[in-house]
Amino acid sequence: MVKSLVQLGLLVFLAGWGVPAAWAGPVDLNSADAETIARELNGIGSARAQAIVEYREQFGAFTSAEDLLNVSGIGPHILEINKTNIVLSRAD
Repeated sequence: MVKSLVQLGLLVFLAGWGVPAAWAGPVDLNSADAETIARELNGIGSARAQAIVEYREQFGAFTSAEDLLNVSGIGPHILEINKTNIVLSRAD
């Protein structure tokens, strides 16, 4: 019974808050499309992911994960929960 309640609690948590950051995949902000960014980063839906792509197109490649804070709708919490999953390829 207790085990079932714990499992249920975990499912409710995952459904309400998304997949934990440890389960997100690495994503290259300098090459990924909006769909990939939204799928692989926690707290980033399609609108924020599109804003990331548009920022990159307007201002060039990201040089640090902290550059995400310049994108509208991205705050310190979103950066923190995704920081270990952000990859930055070199700009050509």
